Amino acid sequence: MSNMSTISEENVEPTLESDKKEDPQNVLNKSAIPEKAKNAVLVESAPLPKGTPTVKGYDWNRGVNYSKLLETFRYSGFQATNFGLAVEEIKKMLECRRVPLLEDEMDIHEEDEFIRRRSNCTIFLGYTSNMVSAGVRDTIRFLVQHRMVDCIVTTAGGIEEDLIKCLAPTYIGDFNLDGRKLRERGINRIGNLLVPNDNYCLFEDWVMPILDNMLAEQKQKGTFWTPSRMVARLGKEINNPDSIYYWASRNNIPVFSPALTDGSLGDMMYFHSYRNPGLVLDIIQDIRRLNTIAVKALKSGMLIVGGGVVKHHICNANLMRNGADFSVFINTACEFDGSDSGARPDEAVSWGKIRKEATPVKIYAEATLVFPLLVGETFAKYYHSSKVKAESDV
Repeated sequence: MSNMSTISEENVEPTLESDKKEDPQNVLNKSAIPEKAKNAVLVESAPLPKGTPTVKGYDWNRGVNYSKLLETFRYSGFQATNFGLAVEEIKKMLECRRVPLLEDEMDIHEEDEFIRRRSNCTIFLGYTSNMVSAGVRDTIRFLVQHRMVDCIVTTAGGIEEDLIKCLAPTYIGDFNLDGRKLRERGINRIGNLLVPNDNYCLFEDWVMPILDNMLAEQKQKGTFWTPSRMVARLGKEINNPDSIYYWASRNNIPVFSPALTDGSLGDMMYFHSYRNPGLVLDIIQDIRRLNTIAVKALKSGMLIVGGGVVKHHICNANLMRNGADFSVFINTACEFDGSDSGARPDEAVSWGKIRKEATPVKIYAEATLVFPLLVGETFAKYYHSSKVKAESDV
């Protein structure tokens, strides 16, 4: 039995792979693209709507022209496109603002000159304290100096940092400086900015007599102080044209700060409550003033740099008029954590804080890069063109 098995194996010739005859149909299939892959990759496009913009950047062969460069951002894509859309949104605010008030729209019966309607479009400006710590302060000051906004909402730091800069400078440092060594030297770090602690000591020396006078007026004249009235007083007392709040006080632009105690100003009020107790700030008067400004607005625009209480306070005021007509947000926050800072404008639409028919814009960007450019393309051009026209009319 074993011999037969051996013979059988020896007589069988091995079949080589090369000896197999190829099916002509298989050869044809190997040279053709599989239909499934072809259909997946080469999907036929539907036509885009007529007039859809095409992507195109700036041609540097035209020379170095930063204004022309910024004009191309609208068609560059990503956050550059959002920048371009924000420029268009602010221009809508300014065009609306240019329309003069009719006689019956004049707010002549409003006794509080800080909340009196001034234009066809009331512009709310909000910003966080880091913008004032940085050089953006000077851009904000320009807007307030030339009455290009009607109402401000900021944090305690957004107020005190401006006033402190009138007393002593802030310096450029580095993000990587050692916090322990800075503390030992009495140097405070804000990102890559440095503020000597002596600056806050100067601030204390300056502000304490003002708080004393405010308390005296409260007791003797029955003055009701609010955060916004306090900021107006501080702006008047600083008497420095480099200050945002000097111009806000001079131009009767109200500055609201619902978290006024959250900062060095709060520290000063805390110390003052021991040295000379009794000063009272009424936040209820302020929420009424802010909301009244929104309710009175014929059209409303929001320009908010940063997030947190500043962003929500302005948006919530505009809820009182069923939403803002124009809105631009600039911040780096994302919405995945449910924060108000990260919320896209569409979320505000759902709350009635932005109108359903509005075209709001959010730029996801670090504001020291973006905000001065945005002002340069909108408010600054508007101001200087109006100034030239006024001079030519003389």
